[in-house]
Amino acid sequence: MKKNFYKLGNILAKILEVFHWVGTALMAAATVCAAIQPEWVKYFVGFEAKECCGATLTVYGFQTNVPVIHGEMDWTAFLLFGIGATLILAVMALVFRNLHLIFKNSENASPFQKDNIRRMREIGYFSIAVPVVGLIMSIVVRLITGVDATENSMDMNGVFMGVLVLCLTQIFVHGAQLEQDVDGLL
Repeated sequence: MKKNFYKLGNILAKILEVFHWVGTALMAAATVCAAIQPEWVKYFVGFEAKECCGATLTVYGFQTNVPVIHGEMDWTAFLLFGIGATLILAVMALVFRNLHLIFKNSENASPFQKDNIRRMREIGYFSIAVPVVGLIMSIVVRLITGVDATENSMDMNGVFMGVLVLCLTQIFVHGAQLEQDVDGLL
């Protein structure tokens, strides 16, 4: 049962890591297209602007309303959203990469390894970084494009998850110390 759990966790974490890296690459490509050739963006993102209200784009709590101005999308708002979304997706890919490596290293050995503890700490920091990047980019979008282009909100789930993982990291530090003490007695 233990081996199946590690194998399943390892596979799921790797799949999610790959999906996030692909999303990062596609979002980066769409962002570059928004800067160079804006009319190509619809092929990456798959939206057509509605005449009345534009399009609402969201990734992990970071939301931007891309308005229609004189019949054209506000490409500045999309460009700024793309920068933020690319950063957020890359950070989430790193979360799943670290999770994959934790499962991989713990499959045949103790989970209380220094590398696993470091990776868990990084997962905590990355989890906190996602809503912080979203908040910073929301402020940047609001400052550059105006009040109507973005919805400033901070999804606190990432912060809570990050704090929880950082607390669990301290439990793993204690477990590693206990394991080292037991190994010293034997």
